[in-house]
Amino acid sequence: MKVMDKTQLHPQFLMNEQGKKTSVLLPVEEFYELLEDLEDLAVCAERRNEPTIPMEEVIKELGLEDRV
Repeated sequence: MKVMDKTQLHPQFLMNEQGKKTSVLLPVEEFYELLEDLEDLAVCAERRNEPTIPMEEVIKELGLEDRV
């Protein structure tokens, strides 16, 4: 999983009469990529305490020993 880097974003800001930034506009594609990253990170956080399985065991269970 590669999280989108902030240098890949092209934000435009909306400001109020005092010049304070109040909103941000992003290209739709970048917005959806950010949403996907947030969803992926939420799943990682939810699964943080789940037990892990060694890769060798996964390979064996999938019957992929001869492909590695």
